[in-house]
Amino acid sequence: MSTLHVGGASPYDVHIGSGLAGLLPGVLGDSVARVALIHAAELGHLVADVHGALADRQVLTLPVPTGEHAKTAQTANDCWEALGVAGFTRSDAVVTFGGGATTDLGGFVAATWLRGVKVVHVPTSLLAMVDAAVGGKTGINTGAGKNLVGSFHEPAGVLCDLDLLSTLPPEELVAGMGEIVKCGFIADPEILRLVEEASQADLLPGAPVLTELVERAIAVKIAVVTADLKETGGPDGHPGREALNYGHTLAHAIERAEGYRIRHGEAVAIGCVYAAELAQLAGRIDADLVQRHRSALAKVGLPTSYAGSGFEDLLATMRVDKKSRGSQLRFLVLDGLARPGVLAGPEESWLREAYRRIGGAA
Repeated sequence: MSTLHVGGASPYDVHIGSGLAGLLPGVLGDSVARVALIHAAELGHLVADVHGALADRQVLTLPVPTGEHAKTAQTANDCWEALGVAGFTRSDAVVTFGGGATTDLGGFVAATWLRGVKVVHVPTSLLAMVDAAVGGKTGINTGAGKNLVGSFHEPAGVLCDLDLLSTLPPEELVAGMGEIVKCGFIADPEILRLVEEASQADLLPGAPVLTELVERAIAVKIAVVTADLKETGGPDGHPGREALNYGHTLAHAIERAEGYRIRHGEAVAIGCVYAAELAQLAGRIDADLVQRHRSALAKVGLPTSYAGSGFEDLLATMRVDKKSRGSQLRFLVLDGLARPGVLAGPEESWLREAYRRIGGAA
């Protein structure tokens, strides 16, 4: 097991290893007597170890829908009502068990119940381990877009049990690589080297290379969020936490257009290629770095093109992206490998041409 520490005003640890459920009581602390266990309904058969670790606590089990369809105001309200009926107080806690959507939803419920109760995340997917579970962002979706309602609420701890990765369908494991490769481009080029030199077996659960990739991606996120928890920006022009949104502006628009049937990591991969094409059109990076995006993402089995929706619909969704300021679109781009920056108010002709370059009809 390895432990990565997240500093700041509310410090906590991220534990990475195998068979970690036994750590849960210690992370929760002795003062927590009751726990609301929010888990993806389809993972009920995997939650036994968590239940066992909580045998000395009162547990309110709250199964929720699978994937992004869980991240609704109605599901959050159902959880709040259940907490209210059970009489949960500020000395009680929430534990999430599931992928990124369950983690986002459960974190939001914890952030808003009585204005904030303790939460511990037990992510079950690769994407949740390297993204949703770390950093304190929580949220739900609305008809206008993804994660437009949310709160910052840091967990008391995160248990990344790598044994759970072996329960994932292959396509879910591949999707999680989207956030990992993203971290290579914005901060840690060693991630890209490992991916580019990896064999197929190196990227399977239990392989040392995959374990190192998980640790490196989490370390990137910790470094960024510790310096800029609430996206106020970093020093010397660095975009701070916004850098973690590389590829996400188009990705979130694609997810909405596809009714969330496309996996988040797949959409992020497409979004990263789009951002790279946009950066080249703006004169920020060269063609070689754009091609490296395509090759690294394709190497792990992720899509690098998209033509499933009209540009006008995607543009309308991107205009309500959280990074936008007024009517001005803002994109996270690169000024070189591991040099993230912001492209504010790009020319619409660039936006259309970048979409054409990834296969869309602009």
